[in-house]
Amino acid sequence: MSTQAGDTAGGGTGRRARAAAGPRKAVALLTAAAALGTLAALPAHAADGTAIPPYAFDPAGQRIQGAASSADADPLEPGRTYRDTLKKDGKVYYRIDLDTTKNSYVSAVAVPKPGAKAAYGDGFRIAIQDGSGIDCGYQEVNFAAGDHARPLTGYARRIVHPDESGCQDAGTYYVIVERESDAASDPDDWELELQHVNEPLLSKIGPDKLPESWPSGTPAPPAGGPKERQGGAGFHTAVSLQEGEWRADVRPGQTLFWRVPVDWGQQIFATAELGSSSANDELVGNALALGLDNPARGFVDLQTESYDGKPSTAVLSPKRPVAHANRSSYETATNGMRFAGWYYLTATLSPEIAQEYGDEPLPLILRVRITGERKQGPGYAGDPGVFQVTADDRQAAANGATGAEAAAGDGTMVALAAGGLGLGTVLLVGLGAWTLLARRRAA
Repeated sequence: MSTQAGDTAGGGTGRRARAAAGPRKAVALLTAAAALGTLAALPAHAADGTAIPPYAFDPAGQRIQGAASSADADPLEPGRTYRDTLKKDGKVYYRIDLDTTKNSYVSAVAVPKPGAKAAYGDGFRIAIQDGSGIDCGYQEVNFAAGDHARPLTGYARRIVHPDESGCQDAGTYYVIVERESDAASDPDDWELELQHVNEPLLSKIGPDKLPESWPSGTPAPPAGGPKERQGGAGFHTAVSLQEGEWRADVRPGQTLFWRVPVDWGQQIFATAELGSSSANDELVGNALALGLDNPARGFVDLQTESYDGKPSTAVLSPKRPVAHANRSSYETATNGMRFAGWYYLTATLSPEIAQEYGDEPLPLILRVRITGERKQGPGYAGDPGVFQVTADDRQAAANGATGAEAAAGDGTMVALAAGGLGLGTVLLVGLGAWTLLARRRAA
């Protein structure tokens, strides 16, 4: 069963210098750890008292407050990440200033409190509007199945194209995020992670008609057996994957994040198999959810499967090869495959599993296939930014680096964050490292 989504149009001296850098690095680690402690949501605790790692927000995200009116909206700058809070039935406005030389995408990740209850259809709508209140593009996402909440992702876009009739002028536009809730839904606030990215226009506009036929057959699963590759706790710490069979452990109520580089002309196929359990044989509906989001953090697909103690597999529906022309489709699953870059896979295990099978982690096998030859891009008139696959991206996928590690070039802080350590532990580790570095410097 797929989630409900609506989507429409309308990235001597040298030694002293190195020794001095060590304490500075440790200070940076302590500062980042403190920021992490204030930015991350409080962890949920399982029945045995251990904490489930909370959603990992980007520690560089800037706090912003969405306005009740477009007249008071604060700006979202491209290339930046922001944090906000969305109340039940809340509706907030932000401002973006756009020109006519690029396409723009604004995404929102809504993070309910762990264990929050949700009614069918609970979710949010994100849209970009012009000064006349006309939608340039929007997406609606909701939980669809089950009665438990999980991180939800959606994006809105403003596209510059001669065939478009509206939203083509340079000027001020508005981003609107509106939460839609049932009366019986959990009343707690949702945390928001917002991101604004731009895509260059093409140097030359070519034909954008979709081919009628495309390779929709499911390829054979990857061989070689599973390798350990535990998922991250958010988009920022999503663990990189390449084609293969990957083993992780997922706990009831937990969502794991991975990212896979998919280039122009390539297709991604993915399945998630929940391992068997001898604890019970009771049926839990919509126990496992497998999702796919694109490089702009736009929703593409989500499939769910029930669980009765036997192996159960969620399978993403076949997707067209990544192509610029895919954006001409009104189908969400095709439209979302509109650019190359990091595609995100998420796996969520329902908290209801704990009632029947206990709170211990269940084994998860993620199988990923990438088919098709890499092709040249569509001919962007500028730097593609996040909408490309580089040699460094392919190396990160081979090594299992997280997005944060790849961006920072140093996995120290991310390893601590991904491990779900408490702030006090992080500070102690940082202090110990600082002391050790100072002693080495003295020696």
